[in-house]
Amino acid sequence: MTAVRNWKLLASLAFAGMTAGCAAGQVEPVITGLPPVAVTASGETAPVGTGRADAADDPAIWVDPANPHRALIIATDKKAGIHVYDLTGKDVAFIKGGLVNNVDVAGNIVVASDRNDGVNAHLALFRLDPDKPSLTPLGRAAAGTGEAYGLCLKKSAPGEPLTAALIVKDGTVRAGTLTVTDGAAPRFAAQWEHKIPTQSEGCVFDGDTLYVGEEDAGIWRLTPNGAGVDAKMVAPVDNQRLVADVEGLATIDHKGQRYLLASSQGDNAYAVFKLPSMDYVGRFAVTAGAFGATSETDGIEAVAGHFGPAYPDGIFLAQDGDNAPRAQNFKLVRWDQIAAALGI
Repeated sequence: MTAVRNWKLLASLAFAGMTAGCAAGQVEPVITGLPPVAVTASGETAPVGTGRADAADDPAIWVDPANPHRALIIATDKKAGIHVYDLTGKDVAFIKGGLVNNVDVAGNIVVASDRNDGVNAHLALFRLDPDKPSLTPLGRAAAGTGEAYGLCLKKSAPGEPLTAALIVKDGTVRAGTLTVTDGAAPRFAAQWEHKIPTQSEGCVFDGDTLYVGEEDAGIWRLTPNGAGVDAKMVAPVDNQRLVADVEGLATIDHKGQRYLLASSQGDNAYAVFKLPSMDYVGRFAVTAGAFGATSETDGIEAVAGHFGPAYPDGIFLAQDGDNAPRAQNFKLVRWDQIAAALGI
């Protein structure tokens, strides 16, 4: 957590203590944005292994290329390693990785930002065997100086080189190619670099364009331009659509339109924008239901598709920062219910 986020949490606790009618253990946001529409989770994962800590962080979704109705969830316990869950939320595999923060998947290659060295950034790579299932370490790729923090992969066609964006904790963004060769250590070659003013983490590619969440400021759009990048703030923290911190980012296609989703962590909501215009669509919150509400969300993911009767039109996945009395976990929401609530 940033110092600002810690201050917000302390202020929230004080505010909650003064507010009559709050349920025990609930923390009321100091600032609330535009009213979100309410949805409920349809499932949840087993808790991560590290209890009594801010440990669950970022999820990714692997979709079986041979059977697009099948998927697995890959998610970090940022103090221990990487979990693999099925869509019922069962923990089906785990691999130790130490301090791994954000995670993404391309084909059967899983990549995580590796914070085990706080001075020099690395990317940790694993090979997913979805049939066992299991993760096998492929090694670490050096990625320049600084503490590795945010990470996302470009969705490339099979056979194309892997393109990764690594965000160093100070806001430095490095985008480049990952080379994975049997019998050799993986290598990362930066193609461009851009410094965002302050701490940033969440990111997602939309083609060659990269969207990055600057936690206390808003969402940046970074467009490669030769060896450099054109950078524009496209959705500032305004305490209406976005309340700091801006955390996880994800994209999803729905009825011919592409959308960008962002975790408005400061008031436990999620903002939705059209791409590429960044026109504001609305906000939603995952409220109390059979699997509980979400709050203090870090990483999110979304994927369109038919994943059986439980998720007939896609999945939205969110880290839950307060899954008490158990350790943190990840909540699954039917995308069609979110779309219906937003009227899209």
